[in-house]
Amino acid sequence: MLFRATSRKLSKLSNFSRGYLDSSLTRVLDVHPEVLDALASKKPVVALETTLVTHGFPYPTNYDLSNSLESIVRSTGAIPATIGIIEGRIKIGLEMAEVERLANPEKPGSVVKISRRDIAPAVALRSSGGTTISSTLIFAALAGIKMCFSLGGVHRGGELSMDISADLQELARCPVGLVSSGAKSILDIGRTLEYLETLGVPVISYGPSKEFPAFFAPRSGFQVPWNTHSPNIAANILHTQSQLRMNNGALFAVPIPGKFEAAGAEIQLAVDQAVAESEANGISKRGKEATPWLLKRVSELSKGSSLASNIALLENNVRIGKYTFHPLATENNNASLLVFGAAAVDISANAFEMDPNFASGSTVPGTIAVSLGGVARNIAEASHRVSPKGSVLLVAPIGNDAFGHLLTEETANIGMRTDGLLLQKNQRTAVCNMIMDSHGGLTTGIADMAILETEQFQTEAIGMIKRVNPTLVIIDGNCSPEIISTVVKLCTEQGIKGSEPTSVVKSTRILQAVENVSSSASPIDFISPNLIELREIFESANEKSLSSMPDYWTALDNFSLTSRYRMDLEHLSRVNVTDKDPSKGTLSFLLDQGAAQMAVRLLPFFRHIVIKCGDKGVLVAMRQSPTSQWRSEQSNIQKHQIINHSDSDTVVLSHFSALPVESLANVTGAGDSFVGALASCLVKQPNAFDSSETLTQAIEIAQRAAVLTLGSPYAVSPQLSMLEEAIKHLQYSQ
Repeated sequence: MLFRATSRKLSKLSNFSRGYLDSSLTRVLDVHPEVLDALASKKPVVALETTLVTHGFPYPTNYDLSNSLESIVRSTGAIPATIGIIEGRIKIGLEMAEVERLANPEKPGSVVKISRRDIAPAVALRSSGGTTISSTLIFAALAGIKMCFSLGGVHRGGELSMDISADLQELARCPVGLVSSGAKSILDIGRTLEYLETLGVPVISYGPSKEFPAFFAPRSGFQVPWNTHSPNIAANILHTQSQLRMNNGALFAVPIPGKFEAAGAEIQLAVDQAVAESEANGISKRGKEATPWLLKRVSELSKGSSLASNIALLENNVRIGKYTFHPLATENNNASLLVFGAAAVDISANAFEMDPNFASGSTVPGTIAVSLGGVARNIAEASHRVSPKGSVLLVAPIGNDAFGHLLTEETANIGMRTDGLLLQKNQRTAVCNMIMDSHGGLTTGIADMAILETEQFQTEAIGMIKRVNPTLVIIDGNCSPEIISTVVKLCTEQGIKGSEPTSVVKSTRILQAVENVSSSASPIDFISPNLIELREIFESANEKSLSSMPDYWTALDNFSLTSRYRMDLEHLSRVNVTDKDPSKGTLSFLLDQGAAQMAVRLLPFFRHIVIKCGDKGVLVAMRQSPTSQWRSEQSNIQKHQIINHSDSDTVVLSHFSALPVESLANVTGAGDSFVGALASCLVKQPNAFDSSETLTQAIEIAQRAAVLTLGSPYAVSPQLSMLEEAIKHLQYSQ
């Protein structure tokens, strides 16, 4: 586990997912409170059409089927949103009394079938009706719902009659995943697939083959370009389309379950006979009249078995669809790295050249930019860019406000997981407002991070750590000392250690977490302060009398620092920071500023201390076990390494020169990029600190990440992805 202390174009979002409706929509549309809450808190929601209630099945089968489909959705942990129109009000989420109103023909008032063309007239005339797939797709997309079921198609003779289901066109306009058993063979399946290709809608067979199913039959004789049997891949197809800002949906065709295949084959014979009869009696040429006649005739010929099989197919589709409710659904919710803390919106105000006579209280011309920030978020993004997809999880609280939804959408657009963004009711999303001078230096700022102090966040975050089972946890010091202590205790119990402070104000919060933990065990795996923060932690530890802890002096005594160690340290302090540029001076800060002494004195609490020294590079102080490879190493002034051996510990001081910086565009995220890349190295090679060669490789990768971000206008440079291969090939050197 690590600890990190401080932080550093609003997209158009669905008003539903923000948790409120604008005034124009509230005049015609009602969202069920349960659905509204689910959308606001990012719970999976599934849209269900209602023409199967109004026109698909007889009463009370239709009513019971609606209940059954909702129950199946709930059994997966998702929220059903049955959609219909009641007396001119569009309803996203129906009460069962409203479903009864649509299902029971004895209820007063007629019900109509509502497609796209019918929406406005039905609302204006205050009609009631069941939504087809096309209109259900419209309302689902408007609400931000990602999953729907069933499908129409091109009818036989459609090339002459132009009888083409509006479902197909709507699927090309709405970014919703549609799960279907394929197309009924009363339709022209070949032309349906050709039309979907023309519309640019991907068709994916959900099964072991690319055979497109024909509703009651697992095979239609037509192949589609893609197939998958992985819910993770299906989910990522939708997510990739969202990332690319593609506004079309995707069709997932699910073959009939094997246990219904025999019955399906008999029904298919009835379908073939009904189609032949319709062509003989001219019904097939009557456009919209053909489908109802065919469905009725198939039911008669199959003696009602088509009805039962149809219901079974719908229920199966809902069960399959449960895996793709969330755009970042995964087969395995585990993550190798969990980053725990602040995700914020950064608002930066940069003043132009200021008049020397500027009066306080006035405004000055300049520029204002909005971007994503927060220490935890920045570290998570940096690590995400250099790690396998889905292996990094950001756990951060967000409010139910515009900033929270901006964070959620943009985090998803980067390709990061969003299941760790935890909605906190009645809280503001973290915001950092920074005022910069004309040279880009920070003048002042206000950080609203109160959301990190909530008890709700602590409870949910602890649950997330237990669920995710990470290899490494990074914790941001913006969290309250109580939350940090709880996280440290849990991670220590699970064998996950570490911490990472940055700001002077909050860098000492980690100390409370180690007060009641045995110092002989170095409860925190590593921290990475700068020189100022290192001093603040050291002085605060003295003020808190942590040195009076029972095991503290025992641990220091066990280091057995020799006169040779002190002599080597004095020698190293006179060496140039880098041989390539003598103007950068020497490593005298090791003694003059007490950096080496403070770091060693803190090793009983923090096993590895990675000190960021700006243009003087990186200093790593470590406490190694007797079994470490460092046991066979000796001090090497030329390599900037000081090593002291004792019977129980090996103390190592290792300095790494800074890499050259060719361009400087932004300084706010370089440290976070360093930590994120280093964390990914430690996930790849957990023992990286135990080997001189492996540590050198890991520090260089982290430094390269920092340099890339220094030259980028973003908080984390997108070019960090170039380092992924280097981390993949990071090997533990024996």
